[in-house]
Amino acid sequence: MKQLNLNFIKERRLHLGKTMKEMADTLGYENASTYLKYESGVYSIKAEQLPRLAKSLECEISDFFTISVAEIAI
Repeated sequence: MKQLNLNFIKERRLHLGKTMKEMADTLGYENASTYLKYESGVYSIKAEQLPRLAKSLECEISDFFTISVAEIAI
């Protein structure tokens, strides 16, 4: 199953020198504090937000995802 890689999102934002306030404005959030809750996983990023997020972070939507492999107890 694919999971959203929040660390990639944060690292990409920092690499591009974008502030949380800039990201909040791009995604239509009220303030940087709200954006932080999405970036840290307190709130879930919605699918309809991904195209704007990808454009702002200059990457592909697929870059946001990582494959999660579950461990099976034997």
